[in-house]
Amino acid sequence: MKLTILGGGGFRVPLVYGALLGDRAEGRVTRVVLHDLDAERLAAVTRVLAEQAAHIPDAPEVSATTDLDEALRGADFVFSAIRVGGLEGRANDERVALAEGVLGQETVGAGGIAYGLRTVPVAVDIARRVALLAPEAWVINFTNPAGLVTEAMSRHLGDRVIGICDSPVGLGRRIARVLGVANPRETFIDYVGLNHLGWVRRLRVSGRDELPRLLADPELLGSFEEGKLFGPEWLQSLGAIPNEYLHYYYFNREAVRAYREAEKTRGAFLRDQQARFYRDVKRPDAEALAVWERTRAEREATYMAENRETAGAGERDADDLSGGYEKVALALMRAIARDERTTLILNVRNRSTLSVLDSEAVIEVPCLVDANGAHPVAVDPLPDHATGLVCAVKAVEREVLSAAESGSRATAVKAFALHPLVDSVNVARRLVDGYSAVHPGLAYLE
Repeated sequence: MKLTILGGGGFRVPLVYGALLGDRAEGRVTRVVLHDLDAERLAAVTRVLAEQAAHIPDAPEVSATTDLDEALRGADFVFSAIRVGGLEGRANDERVALAEGVLGQETVGAGGIAYGLRTVPVAVDIARRVALLAPEAWVINFTNPAGLVTEAMSRHLGDRVIGICDSPVGLGRRIARVLGVANPRETFIDYVGLNHLGWVRRLRVSGRDELPRLLADPELLGSFEEGKLFGPEWLQSLGAIPNEYLHYYYFNREAVRAYREAEKTRGAFLRDQQARFYRDVKRPDAEALAVWERTRAEREATYMAENRETAGAGERDADDLSGGYEKVALALMRAIARDERTTLILNVRNRSTLSVLDSEAVIEVPCLVDANGAHPVAVDPLPDHATGLVCAVKAVEREVLSAAESGSRATAVKAFALHPLVDSVNVARRLVDGYSAVHPGLAYLE
């Protein structure tokens, strides 16, 4: 089975390959093709993968190419993890937004809109090439903003594109751990929303909802990441556990202030860190895998550091440094390729799951996965406060898609202005001007 990884020179690719190395079952991935526009990054990551595979018999064969069509032909699965504009683009997203006093995070608020505007046209071109060259392939999208990009690609690939994210997985794992659930795989996590905008409302173990026990215990509630971020009192008020990214909404002023006062934004930190990694790996005497592991440990430990500092949450727990999206990707591929039916939280088309959204809207919910793809399960309606936020953000995503399709600057301004975290039409206009000045990929907006 052939897996093509778009963004194959990306820093997190070894996580995916590491998961594949642990899969020894029949029907596993035997060939991995890395595609990237940067040949030097491809060479660096290929070197890390070679060290991962050392002494492992029958490890999946790895090849690399800068030719998209070559990479796609014959693919059974296509994993998309591209970053249009690179980490310099992410740093610019943050800088331009913060200069206007609004959030520049890569998937939330102004930064997410800017990232989406330059990523959607590229993702749509990829979707069209997949439909032409590998029409039977399943596309697993991890490219951010994941929900928005998945919806853009679904207009050309239908249900054969599925978005994944590690945030819901990590949240469910932490809740299960703090509740003492012996086998988290036996739990059902009632998680509903959009990518980076969802809530856990129930956690059923053997048919029994254990979340009320957690919400009733302030000490237990404050003992894990989300409890520390949001505070037990606010979680009890919500009656649910929000995705960590909702901290940008519920504590927006504090988050913006922390990011403006930080020595470096997250994007600038990662830009410099990864530049150092790729430089170090090029040395002939470098132990590529060891360099990668050290860099990854630093990356994970500093994740959402400004938010945790604002909340007084302290350092991340060691158990939260292990990632997770690569496990979701592997479980998804196994379920489809082998009809190993399972339940995963995924980004898929709504169909009739949430009545407040149309059938084509991509949402993030538990799905039953089998050989025919991912099927969202029926869920209860969201409470009014969550419904309002989900509908507002989905409306913004639709304006981004419209602007990317039409090239309309006015529609791009509308997307920024309608977002709950951008509080002025004039700010929206300046954001479009600011982003257009630093991103060549937005030259299509007129």
